Formats: sequence, C-alpha cells, structure tokens
Amino acid sequence: MTKAKTTTVRVTILGDDYTLRSATSAEETQAIAKQVDQSIREIMQSGLVVETHKAAILACLRMAGELAQVQAEAAELAAQMTALSQEIRPWLPPAKRYD
Repeated sequence: MTKAKTTTVRVTILGDDYTLRSATSAEETQAIAKQVDQSIREIMQSGLVVETHKAAILACLRMAGELAQVQAEAAELAAQMTALSQEIRPWLPPAKRYD
C-alpha cells in the first residue's frame, strides 16, 4: 500500500499558529483554515458565545450542517442524473447502451 503524499502547511486560526500535514495542496489547506477562522470569529462576534472552545464547537457544527446539506443535494442530483440516464437509454443505439 502506498502512502498519500502529504504537504506540511502553517496556518493561523484566531491568532494561533498551527503546523498541519495534509493530503491537499497548501493553498487548499490555507483556504480551509481561513474559513474555520472566519466561522469562529463570526460566532464570537455575535456576542452569544465568549469562550473560544465553545465557538469552535459551534463553528464545527455549522460546517458539518453545511456539509450534510451539500451531500444531500449531491445525492439528489446523482439520483436525477441516473433517472435521466435510464430515461434516454432506449433512444441510444444498442452499441451505446452500456447495460
């Protein structure tokens, strides 16, 4: 089994520096860290949460909810594409029907 190539990236979240190893590019890792930082800051600026760790947990929950929504939308789109594929399959020549 081969190991995935990892990149070491230094990111800053809420003024604290973290050195991360990631399978994604340095730019993508930086963008994700920036999104996390921004989400935590938004929660803290709302005034409802003062403690950093609680704001971080709420930010994670928010992002997990966004991810779940996007995954559900992707699954729905995939189902629609499958249905459309089944609908047009009879119109294709037999050699192109990949049954």
